[in-house]
Amino acid sequence: MVEAHGEKTHALELAEEYRRLGGTRLAKLDDNFVTTRKWDDEPEEASRFWHDRVEVLDDKRQAEVVTHLKSMNS
Repeated sequence: MVEAHGEKTHALELAEEYRRLGGTRLAKLDDNFVTTRKWDDEPEEASRFWHDRVEVLDDKRQAEVVTHLKSMNS
């Protein structure tokens, strides 16, 4: 978990809120590619949050959020 001077990063806050809303996406980290996978349905609120707050970010910032999700590899 990345924190600067004890404060949560914006990416971490987004990831935590998404998970709190019941989001089911998992991080897939493979050869410097950061993506997500979602097999299960998730609550509409979580899906909407991801669409409205994460998908609108540029690729670098989206990747920062994804790295705070549970990993498929763990």
